[in-house]
Amino acid sequence: MQILKSSFIALLAAGLIISVHCNRAHADTVRQPVRAGSFYPADPAELARMIDRLTEKAQKTSVRLPRNKALRALIMPHAGYIYSGWTAAHAAMVLRKNRFSKVILMGPDHHLGIRNGAISDVAAYQTPLGRIDLHPDTRRLRRQAAQFRSLPVSMDREHSLEVILPFLQTYLGEFELVPIVVGHANVGRLTEAIRDLFDDQTLLVVSSDLSHFLGYSEALAMDRDTVTAIMELNPSMLAGKPNRACGLWPLLVLMELAKRNQWQPVLLHYSNSGDTAGGRSRVVGYATIAFFGDQPMDNTLDSQARFTPEQGQALVRLARHTISEKLGRNLSDADFAAQGPALQDEDFKRHCGTFVTLKIKGQLRGCIGNLTSAETVWEGVKRNAINAAFHDPRFSPLTAKEFDQAELEVSILTEPRPLEYHDAEDLIQKLRVKVDGVIIRKGHASATFLPQVWEQLPHPDQFLSHLCLKAGLPSDAWKDRELEVLTYQVQYFEEK
Repeated sequence: MQILKSSFIALLAAGLIISVHCNRAHADTVRQPVRAGSFYPADPAELARMIDRLTEKAQKTSVRLPRNKALRALIMPHAGYIYSGWTAAHAAMVLRKNRFSKVILMGPDHHLGIRNGAISDVAAYQTPLGRIDLHPDTRRLRRQAAQFRSLPVSMDREHSLEVILPFLQTYLGEFELVPIVVGHANVGRLTEAIRDLFDDQTLLVVSSDLSHFLGYSEALAMDRDTVTAIMELNPSMLAGKPNRACGLWPLLVLMELAKRNQWQPVLLHYSNSGDTAGGRSRVVGYATIAFFGDQPMDNTLDSQARFTPEQGQALVRLARHTISEKLGRNLSDADFAAQGPALQDEDFKRHCGTFVTLKIKGQLRGCIGNLTSAETVWEGVKRNAINAAFHDPRFSPLTAKEFDQAELEVSILTEPRPLEYHDAEDLIQKLRVKVDGVIIRKGHASATFLPQVWEQLPHPDQFLSHLCLKAGLPSDAWKDRELEVLTYQVQYFEEK
């Protein structure tokens, strides 16, 4: 047993294990809308016009937003647009195009009696406004089977996520989605799982209506208490109290995240169906609430510097085609015609550090990169693809048979920056789990772990100990103040 344990630690120290095998959604399965034509228009042009009208009406509301803070999360309602759309459209006050590349959307289970979370077993969601691909993080969540069950698309009739999506498509533009339907849940465990997915390009959206089918005055009073509990981040005012909000469980997760991260809630709008399209004897309440936190770190990829998912896939294809040609497999005319125009993109001439990673059945098969921006992205991906496949000293050169099984990943790095710290405890506090890539240097010894390695080494002291071993240093060398530490961030693209 000790020998096995030592071998496992040695593999980690060498950076060999950075991923595990996971079940994949059916690549050709798309979750089609089930409420288009009832909750909102099915015709794309009509839907766009309706959202434009609602947005124009919402823009007449005046709300003071916090200065020098960044949007972190939103609560939005999910009823039919004639009822809740006016309030939902107030999200336009805080959202802008290309600000977020990933949206974690959590909504309540109205139909199945789910415990914890469920994720539809699909590759994408479709709305009348277009397709939204699922983010690779959905596969990471599905690995946590106790917390996130896979929901067959034939059973997925949940509207609480679907109804929100056209608003997000309109206000955010292109993004990838982590869709989670939440039932009665262990809030602490669910919060930990969601927290691990956060970076500065992630927006959390919780879909929830408020009280249901009360008289107008009674609904106002109850909803006022519910909104107050959310604004004060006081879950005890909500938990165990009936008819406060249909999205109680995802709301409790959001409130816990907000407390931990000191997010500041701002009420953008409240209404109920008696204010919009219904009578006042039985109303449903709606609120849109935004949560703001500290501004992103200066060395994160801002919205202008980031690559789109399409650009990322073009880089992954470039890596695969480069290795393929090295193995003597020339591109077909169709592949060449598809790849050529994509690589003319001016963004690929930017200078950034890049890494190319190969895995077979979830296990690392090669990973080589450059930390500095001496090369263009296009040049770096080509060179590192060859090196990862054939010149990683930890592996023999990749064979044609292995190449057919290999999955590729391309990482784009920010410029590394020194991390100032006082002592070991301060260093641990300043490292951001699953956000920061870390470089350590001492004398001639140096090593790095990409942020993806946090998946296997989630505790900073453990992460740093194995990084020191990788550099050929004692495992506790990170406790020495003479160790130079630099951090960087990564935008990475997995092969679809």
